[in-house]
Amino acid sequence: MDSEQALSYAREHQREFIEDLKALVAIPSVSFAGFDPANVAASAEAVAGLMRRRGLENVEILTVPGCHPYVYGERLDAPGKPTLLMYAHHDVQPPGREELWRSPPFTATERDGRLYGRGSADDKAGIVVTLAAVASYLRSAGRLPLNVKVIIEGEEEAGSEHLEQFLQKYKSKLGADIMVLTDTGNFDTGVPSITTALRGLVCMDVTVRSADHPLHSGMWGGPLVDPVQALAKMIASVTDKNGRLAVPGIHAKVRKLGRAEERSLKSLRYTEKDFRKQSGVLPKTRLLGGKDLLRSNWYQPSFSVNAIQASSRKDCANIINEAAWCHMGVRIVENMDPADTLRRLKAHLLKHAPWGVSVEFERESSGPAWSTQPDSPVFQAAARALAKGYGTKETVFMGCGGSIPFVGPFSSVLGGAPALLIGVEDPYTNPHSENESLHLGDFEKGIRGSIHLFEELGAVK
Repeated sequence: MDSEQALSYAREHQREFIEDLKALVAIPSVSFAGFDPANVAASAEAVAGLMRRRGLENVEILTVPGCHPYVYGERLDAPGKPTLLMYAHHDVQPPGREELWRSPPFTATERDGRLYGRGSADDKAGIVVTLAAVASYLRSAGRLPLNVKVIIEGEEEAGSEHLEQFLQKYKSKLGADIMVLTDTGNFDTGVPSITTALRGLVCMDVTVRSADHPLHSGMWGGPLVDPVQALAKMIASVTDKNGRLAVPGIHAKVRKLGRAEERSLKSLRYTEKDFRKQSGVLPKTRLLGGKDLLRSNWYQPSFSVNAIQASSRKDCANIINEAAWCHMGVRIVENMDPADTLRRLKAHLLKHAPWGVSVEFERESSGPAWSTQPDSPVFQAAARALAKGYGTKETVFMGCGGSIPFVGPFSSVLGGAPALLIGVEDPYTNPHSENESLHLGDFEKGIRGSIHLFEELGAVK
């Protein structure tokens, strides 16, 4: 069988695939404003080169004005077979606090069976897993068991701001029967998983001002409003004592879960001990959301403050700052309207702004939640494939507390084509934080799973 030949090739060339990933990790392709966009462009060129070496054809770098580059490649020589659109992204989060990294963030470092580095898992591993599966078929059997298109985004971590323009320009190039997104994770290390629900996200910058310049805290303190305290009061008002969102009306459209989702939650048997082990939360820190932690994480909205600043440790002085800034967001769930959520959050903050401070909202962005029902032959074929690749009895269907802006719009462009969300992250990956890492055993299993996925989906009628 072609798949057996491909699996044999993958085993023999595993070290080569790891080196492919290390080379991509070495490029600091941070897509956030304030970082050099030339690095994201260099990353796109590297991905394009890897696509060509691994056997894809018609490789192109796709652009729209103001957007970090996408990369596209295809292999369409299986007439009569389904076409997959494989998605990943080559941009990464900022490194964060470099002093907390145990090894340099952009030098991929193997340690204790894991590969450490920014983007090692999220999501440059997704790129390499897909291309490794393609190469394993082409270099052994000489053909793929179906047609494949690969699209690698360059601004996912920055919110896919130009996605609509990109789809308008390149829609005709992206037609496919099935979409596979390799940008999610597994329920646990060694447990193959397909994600069937994603939370959406609304977020913004909030600036609170009380004066036009910093003032001496001794000479002016007392009568002068401290904007840091004002912002703190506003932030504190957003949730209640149990961490539940306290914004009026925000829970009104949270839907009741279906039977399949309830069965999945029960079958996973996730405990507080599991959460504490995986997250690294301090022993005396209380967990919020009640005992049903997965329900709270996957199917309920949540609030977070991602960054906050008035002065800095370096510039700390005995002053009352003139302004305080933070970036905040609400993870929303299915049926919650992003625009309505953002409007309610802003109205709540303004209502709770004390002492007449000025409040400014900037950099507002939003994306909807997404879900699908895994009851079609495509999902069952994918579940079989991943179980084979990981050597397990079954594949888990799970939700995810995070967001992928790409999923909903692309599924619509493809006329509602099935969307399979898979990946090689695990609860210890630490994406978006310091010491991000990839479990190398799951990386190898993920490649085997993708080889079986091509075979199984190629047989779906």
